[in-house]
Amino acid sequence: MPWVAIVSAAIMWIILLFLFNKETAPEPVVVDPAVVATINQTWPTTGKAVFTSAGCAGCHGAEGQGGAGPVLAGNERIVDDPVYVHTIIVNGKGTMPGFGEQLKEEEIYAVANYVLHSWGNDIEEPLTPATVAEGQTKIDPAVLKNRSRFVPEDIKLPEIFLASFIMVLLTYGLIGLYSVWTEGQELHPGIHKVRSTPLAMLGMVATLGLALLFSVLFVRQMVIDYAAWANQEMPNVAMEGFYAAMILLMLALATGLYKKFFMDGEVLVEDASGEFPW
Repeated sequence: MPWVAIVSAAIMWIILLFLFNKETAPEPVVVDPAVVATINQTWPTTGKAVFTSAGCAGCHGAEGQGGAGPVLAGNERIVDDPVYVHTIIVNGKGTMPGFGEQLKEEEIYAVANYVLHSWGNDIEEPLTPATVAEGQTKIDPAVLKNRSRFVPEDIKLPEIFLASFIMVLLTYGLIGLYSVWTEGQELHPGIHKVRSTPLAMLGMVATLGLALLFSVLFVRQMVIDYAAWANQEMPNVAMEGFYAAMILLMLALATGLYKKFFMDGEVLVEDASGEFPW
């Protein structure tokens, strides 16, 4: 029964991931060949004109030197991720408004390429809809940010049910496997003496050492994330959760090793009428 519970939880987890993946799948991008053909020809002139007329120069400076907006000149971040420029122009960020509805598609790519080819910036190939389509095969950063919260605002009832059921099944199954491992399938009345082995001692030291290591990493990640909050950047909540989970797992393993190899047990009455299959 413990294995049945764990396998069932794994199946439910796959279903849950399927639901989340449907929500985080990016919208398909339609690539217009005519747009691609004109981008290389128009961005030097159209891009510069849009950069001035749309108000970009007022915030970022006429030479990309920055001002109310970030510095664009010699910006390695946008050169390494050109799709990021397109995303910010369309959707906006912080105090910068999005221009997705104000500018035509040709103008968006023109001004993006103007930024990516000016003031010390240079990319090998101009930014095109195909490049954006390839970059958007990844999960939208806005969706990732929403998923990083402890309780997403748009979480639905099926997701809540499946997540809760998975936790119940996993808890049931793990307790069962732990019980069989530490005490055996049958309990016989009497004193049960245990003797530790060098391997068990090594396992105990290793698990406690890993628990300490993950504790240090968890505290370090918390400090980094507090600094990220202060800089209005997205904290790495997923890594915090990973370190916290590993701490609990290592402590659980250490407890199991202690119960199995270091703690004498005593069974007073053998009862085969329990409610649980173990």
